[in-house]
Amino acid sequence: MTTSTSDPVSVLPAEAAARLDDYTVIDVRTPGEYASGHVPGAHNVPLDHLSTALPALKAAAARGDLLIVCAAGNRSATACDQLAAADVPATTLTGGTTAWAEQGHALRHPASASRVWGMERQVRFAAGSLVVLGLAVGTRYRPARWLSAGIGSGLVFSALTNTCGMGAALAKLPHNRPRPADLDATLTALHQR
Repeated sequence: MTTSTSDPVSVLPAEAAARLDDYTVIDVRTPGEYASGHVPGAHNVPLDHLSTALPALKAAAARGDLLIVCAAGNRSATACDQLAAADVPATTLTGGTTAWAEQGHALRHPASASRVWGMERQVRFAAGSLVVLGLAVGTRYRPARWLSAGIGSGLVFSALTNTCGMGAALAKLPHNRPRPADLDATLTALHQR
């Protein structure tokens, strides 16, 4: 494990796999991303619902270690920071489910889940589509090219700040939102675990 004063505690996939039964695993991706494959035993608490889940997460952390997971490690690090601010210790999975799968560890795929693209793929599709649209419409209506320039600028800003406004906007779409009953069931399971 590695730690620093500004970064959350992190664990490599091999270390996490060896101790998986010791962790309460929290996947902070959208429900669609979670359904596309998650670490075995993970509970889905989307990042934007973390504050709602705080009492359940505190209860789970009191019983054992929390392992926070996302696609690549950025959202889980953000979640760990938010939890640390609430005095809830948590560890982030280095590289997220991407690194987990690349190192040969199994992902669970719920049989009933629909296959929703991961957030990164959704962002690439939306950004690419808007750039092409701006360029295509720009051949007839020149100011439409500013759409492409705006999207390109947003992508540069996203890379520089390690944030993603388009991802935040896409997370609000219905297929990326948890159904209240699903989140309630997750919170109940975290209290009872």
